[in-house]
Amino acid sequence: MSKRHVCIGVMFCLATVGAALFARPAEEFVISERARRLHQRAIVVDTHVDVPYSHFSKTEFDFSRRHAPDWGHVDIPRMREGGLDAPFFSIYIPATVTGPEAVKRALQLIAWTRALVERHPQAMALATTAADVRRIHREGRIAVLLGMEGGHMIADDLLVLRTYADLGVRYLTLAHSRSTNWAGSSGEDDNRPLTDFGRQVVRELNRLGVLVDISHVSDQTFWDALAVSEAPMIASHSSCRALCDHPRNMTDEMIRALARKGGVIQITFVDTFLSQELRDAQRATEAERNRRIAELRERFPNDPERQRSERERIFEEYRRQWPRVSWERIVDHIDHAVKVAGVDHVGLGSDFDGATMPDGMDDCTMLPKLTEALLRRGYSERDIEKILGGNLLRVLEQAERVAQRLRER
Repeated sequence: MSKRHVCIGVMFCLATVGAALFARPAEEFVISERARRLHQRAIVVDTHVDVPYSHFSKTEFDFSRRHAPDWGHVDIPRMREGGLDAPFFSIYIPATVTGPEAVKRALQLIAWTRALVERHPQAMALATTAADVRRIHREGRIAVLLGMEGGHMIADDLLVLRTYADLGVRYLTLAHSRSTNWAGSSGEDDNRPLTDFGRQVVRELNRLGVLVDISHVSDQTFWDALAVSEAPMIASHSSCRALCDHPRNMTDEMIRALARKGGVIQITFVDTFLSQELRDAQRATEAERNRRIAELRERFPNDPERQRSERERIFEEYRRQWPRVSWERIVDHIDHAVKVAGVDHVGLGSDFDGATMPDGMDDCTMLPKLTEALLRRGYSERDIEKILGGNLLRVLEQAERVAQRLRER
């Protein structure tokens, strides 16, 4: 080998090492002592965590032990490390399951979740009010709340809805990926409005003190629910359509209207809802992916587990081709929502355990990075406490007051 080749080789190695050093911003993101103290002091609320659906059938999963992210994003040790003080555990079943079977499965998940909390009384307690959350936080425990993701689980029956409220459910997402008989879904193209029965559901949620959640609903259903609800509403896990044009996200007009009624948009961490580049890449391959997935149903008609594993394999194949998304996009969406609606109307709704997180937000231990990032962007400590959980607790308190007033009529 000539000296010239050796010199070129050395230069290439130095360039490679240098590139590697400068290509690790996520690993080297430093949390200041100020951010750690602030994060510890705040009550951090996350309005969408899919622990029940993800772990219901995993008998070997021990929630009291620390797990790697490939086992999910949440467990007790990681919640403590990440300062996740008040997660809403989501009661979710697919929107394709309806009627009595949907009610049966929802009740099973509620029972499972309550039992999970009861098995760890030193670490967790069930909360149904904002006062509960504050008390449990003072006790040094994690306050677990219940949210229900999809109006299909009430089976068109207000008595079923009241039963869920009695069992501790504190928000209802009016629809999920499919429209119900009374509310439209953003997952379908018909932009269906809220029906008369849907308006009854919203009024009953107000009376029960259960938050009206408009994540996943059609735009028209959002506007109809907003007109009916006497209490502030929430978007439990949505981001900003101005930054990522996905029907699951909210337009600036919707965010402003939600805020005018006192509500909050809880920014989701799901990579698909954060990045327009990723959204465009997914749409470009959507027809091809759907065709391949349809073929799975024909190839394995009586083997749903094989269908699932093959579907995951196909999705992972495409994911390797798509753009990567940084966790800092979460902060971009928070920033945008604050500029549109004001700092009193923005919070966090991760979708931990239910979706793919952006790079650098591997699990709930990474939550203090958001606090540090907000400090770096010039937010005051008081405003950061609002975003981390104070805004959501204020909305829950307002809903409780509306419920008391309606019951006293």
